[in-house]
Amino acid sequence: MNARIEALRAGLEEPLLVSNPLNVRYLTGFESSNAALLVEPERLRLYTDFRYVTKGRMLAGVELVETRRALLADLAERLSGRIGVEAAFLTYTGYETLAAGGLELVPHRGAVEALRAVKDDAELEAIRAASAITNDAFVALTSERFVGRTERELAWRLQSLFHELGAEGAAFPSIVAGGAGGATPHAETGSRVIEAGTTVVVDAGCMHAGYCSDCTRTFVTGSLPPRLAEAYAACLAGQQVGLDAVRPGVSGAAADAAARAVIEAAGFGEAFGHGLGHGVGLAVHEAPRLSPESEDVLASGNVVTVEPGIYLEELGGVRIEDLVVVGEHGAEILTPFTKEPVTVA
Repeated sequence: MNARIEALRAGLEEPLLVSNPLNVRYLTGFESSNAALLVEPERLRLYTDFRYVTKGRMLAGVELVETRRALLADLAERLSGRIGVEAAFLTYTGYETLAAGGLELVPHRGAVEALRAVKDDAELEAIRAASAITNDAFVALTSERFVGRTERELAWRLQSLFHELGAEGAAFPSIVAGGAGGATPHAETGSRVIEAGTTVVVDAGCMHAGYCSDCTRTFVTGSLPPRLAEAYAACLAGQQVGLDAVRPGVSGAAADAAARAVIEAAGFGEAFGHGLGHGVGLAVHEAPRLSPESEDVLASGNVVTVEPGIYLEELGGVRIEDLVVVGEHGAEILTPFTKEPVTVA
């Protein structure tokens, strides 16, 4: 019996058509760019085209149905009645295609994602392994020359380190943002040459066994302007308070508020414009969320980032991010690389 499928079934009032590839993978272990899983009370059917049927037939406890390449159009002809769909993933065009077949479509939101938010032991093992590789890559990066090199050069070096250390690949495009480039939360890594006397924000993660890691550290290339040094200290203090707040039963909004209060008290509140963190798993951004708008409540087994940032226009940025497992006694930090300012030449 697939415990994940049974947990999903317990909350359904009608069959659910799971079409998000990550959700299909989570529920069955099946990886594909073109598949859908129909979860019914007593039946489990996986629909996919010719390219994936051999792999699909290897799944235990799942009926494999071969479809045309136009998967949703095929399903519109095969299925009937009232069917739940994943509202956050199904496009409007996909909705129209299914509805044209006469299906009564019921939007579901977060049904599988809520299950994914609490990791089991195997998932935690994969995330710990990905985080260990990322930590080793950050350690190796400190031996690299920063000043005089471009952001893109260092980002490519991180990619190489992930490969050398045994990662499956990067979890997302690595961000290396020096000086004023770091004053944007999602900076574009480019041809900017890193200069002395500033900060360099490095945000990177890799994948192991399909699961992601995520870590940000802010390096320094010499003595910082006073305002930027103050921002670093405020960000680090806020991040520690955020870590202390992460425990089961605490809302994502409350954890965010705890860290935000420290940064606001230091005079940088307006420069911290994003949420405190997010869940990490098969995707690098998933439930639960830690932000002022979050309605999520943390539970044991969640894996989340704690990553306040301070962004000073035309001067530079600071972001400090740990990946942590939420446990009964607080946060287990998976990213032990030092958070004190590390000077790189």
